[in-house]
Amino acid sequence: MKLPLIGISAASALSIFLVSACVGGGSGEGGEAPAANQGGGMTPSIASPAKLPLRGEHISRTTFANPHAHIPAQCYVETSHGTQNACLFCHTDGVAALGLGNNNPQAGANSNVGNLQAEYAFGVVNYPFTVNSSITPWINTLRPETLRAALAERGEDSSRWDLRAWVREDNWSSAFAHRKGNPSAWDSGTDGPFRLFPALAPADLPAQDDGFVRSASAGRGVFSDPRGRNTGWRAINFMPYGIFTPLSGSVSGIYIRLAEPFMKNAEGAFDLATYTGNLELVERNIQDRLAGESSYLGAAAGVAIVRGQYPLGTEFAHPLHYVDVDADGTTAASPFPGLRARRVKEVRWMYKAREWHPDEFGNALKDESAPVYASRDQGWIENGTGWLLAAWIEDADGRLRAQTPAELTQCVGCHSGNVRQSDIGQNAVFTSGTGNTIDATWSLPRKFAGASGWREMDYLGYRSATAAADDAMPGSLGTAEPVNRGLGKGEFRVFLDYVVGASLYGDMPATIDRFLATRITLANGYAADWPELEGALALQDAQAIRDIQRQRLALMRAFTARGEHLDAEGRIRAELFLPTRSDALAAAARYRQVVATQRYEFGKDVFDHTPFTLRYFRTADTAYPHQDGRPYVLGEAITDRPINERVADFTYGIGVTPTLIDEDRAFDAGGTFVGDYLPLLR
Repeated sequence: MKLPLIGISAASALSIFLVSACVGGGSGEGGEAPAANQGGGMTPSIASPAKLPLRGEHISRTTFANPHAHIPAQCYVETSHGTQNACLFCHTDGVAALGLGNNNPQAGANSNVGNLQAEYAFGVVNYPFTVNSSITPWINTLRPETLRAALAERGEDSSRWDLRAWVREDNWSSAFAHRKGNPSAWDSGTDGPFRLFPALAPADLPAQDDGFVRSASAGRGVFSDPRGRNTGWRAINFMPYGIFTPLSGSVSGIYIRLAEPFMKNAEGAFDLATYTGNLELVERNIQDRLAGESSYLGAAAGVAIVRGQYPLGTEFAHPLHYVDVDADGTTAASPFPGLRARRVKEVRWMYKAREWHPDEFGNALKDESAPVYASRDQGWIENGTGWLLAAWIEDADGRLRAQTPAELTQCVGCHSGNVRQSDIGQNAVFTSGTGNTIDATWSLPRKFAGASGWREMDYLGYRSATAAADDAMPGSLGTAEPVNRGLGKGEFRVFLDYVVGASLYGDMPATIDRFLATRITLANGYAADWPELEGALALQDAQAIRDIQRQRLALMRAFTARGEHLDAEGRIRAELFLPTRSDALAAAARYRQVVATQRYEFGKDVFDHTPFTLRYFRTADTAYPHQDGRPYVLGEAITDRPINERVADFTYGIGVTPTLIDEDRAFDAGGTFVGDYLPLLR
């Protein structure tokens, strides 16, 4: 069924598609649900026995406690006078310039978006009738003391929590047991909050050494290959971003599955070699490494490869785990490698339900006040560019529950894209997204080459040292630092050179600070000793902080230029990448406060205290006031920034504060702007 692309809203079109797939095309229990084919005709998806269509509704974001949940908390940080640019890793023009996927250029190439590295120009919803987005909504992150107060109001005593036992409890299996109906279909067909829970059983994990997930259960296997019942899922091992890393307290597993025709040969029989070949074609397409191929293999030979896009019926499953430093896949702590605890914070899922052609994308306006299209009780949302996103998160007792539309809007912030909206004002569906994803995804673009990338996510080959003291490095890394294809430098080096921190918040954990202080010294040939920041913060000396951060930037770049962020084998130093056991458990305790209070709408990243990048340390020549005109006090938590208050302007209500990232300053002069960053590896 080909859907019209003009004159019908994305949500309406998706609803029609889902009705036709679930009702008109289903073949009953174990049958196949058809989906539109990017090469024409019909492409059956993984079998879906659904009798009832998936139906969502248009929901105004003005009804949410946080109507701007699509703007991540990381976007509100200061850049330390332009010396810390975490913005470049999301807000880039590079992917859009290549025509990969459906990215919205966000570093100046789209005049309607502007340069989001240079200005805090957040869009607004129904302004002035709704609070503007330049008022920070992420209170858990900005003011962790308010989260502790909310916990105390519940009568919870966090000092009594046994976090080591907590992270080693399995809450995924019980959630999977709630998934009724067809055990292998993308849509189980049974109405309820777990209807779309991914058909990936934790009992079948970890994946085998070729990355494929095989099951002892006949029902969960899609086909048999020489090594067992293949579920179709395959694990992806990739270079992590500065979001879900061991130091952030959250680590990922990622699995991909294509629709059944991609698993079959030209005769229509399931065939592992054909499926493997099609997965590799998808990989090369997403990573811009095709060598002239124009269509897929076997039964999918009639499906055209669309540049930078996944074929219809593609699924991703993303369990987001707590960190357990003893978990490397070889110990009793957890069956998973890569510090991935048994307990998951969330299980996330994506399904490519509708195609978007490259000629639909462009710099046309989108409706910032458009509603989301989501289900209130089944835990899914449509991202505006053809993907269904669904997610389940812990309830107050640690059991997984379907996320609400308000919570799911956070997903659209990072997993969406750019589409020309011809129906603004006619139930257009809200879209968002970053400039660095390829067809709304983060992992496959950064997959390691060859077989090393088709296996369980192991966080650079982590191996635990179970005898390590609680305040020591808990293990080591076994995979060499990958090289960024466009910049010709190690990917982690690029991050350190521009962020001078451990995550997209620009924070510097004490363990890293102490390590750098032992390495970057005058005695070791550096221009200065690694400068200590806390003293200047305590004195609330904005000029001293600016000067220290400039010095830190220069010293960090000298450090990485020497290759001293790596060991003798080219692997990232554990001290720069891993938490101690004590720090990992402390991070789990802070996150459990969010779980216990269910305050996910106000931030999932919780620090001991307000990070210095979320505090005001501007010098007089770069100062800005609160929106009500009050001056900021040095060291104050940044609750809001000025907006354009001219009602007649196109940018009315949008933020106007410069980030202090200088587009014209060269790298050698301390510049941090990169307009064309690409998340692709050699």
